[in-house]
Amino acid sequence: MTRIIGGIAGSLKLGSPAKATRPTSDRIRESIFNRLESQGSLDGIRVLDLYAGTGGLALEALSRGAYAAIMVDSNKQAAAICENNAWSVSRALEKEEREGEWEVSRLSVKQFLSTQGELYSAAAGTGFDVVFIDPPYEVTSEEVAENLVDLIPFLNKAATVVVERSSRTEAPAFPDELELDLRKDYGDTSVFWLDLK
Repeated sequence: MTRIIGGIAGSLKLGSPAKATRPTSDRIRESIFNRLESQGSLDGIRVLDLYAGTGGLALEALSRGAYAAIMVDSNKQAAAICENNAWSVSRALEKEEREGEWEVSRLSVKQFLSTQGELYSAAAGTGFDVVFIDPPYEVTSEEVAENLVDLIPFLNKAATVVVERSSRTEAPAFPDELELDLRKDYGDTSVFWLDLK
């Protein structure tokens, strides 16, 4: 069972398709958000969740104060689950009279990054402060490296990119614009923290 851990929608259960996704475990998600919050408030930030699955990472951010969250997943079942989960979180926010914008894109990550730059970019004032990249383990490190290169124009100044990979997989190459701040392993999962230089 996947749930929102903290914030206004804390303890809210999230739907999860049977086989379409591999949600981030509660333990890893809690660790990620503890670190994000220790680096500064999540209030008012804009979040991008690539390979969103259940939308758990983006929606956790909304629950904890993010202003906007975009979830990207080309799997129809996963995208539908993201929408259902987002509506549940939205209702929890409304009860507390807190706004939170969200959108689910059914494009592939490659399509999103190659076609949505005019809508979402630092130059347009609609870039992202935190980006989550948690692809299925079968996605190659080369593809993740390409995602990271294509992501650069979408990042606001001092943005953080959090990448999850199997600890048995070779780490992706990081573009010059992103600096590896930390790698932390949790069993068979590795989490890479990248900062925009």
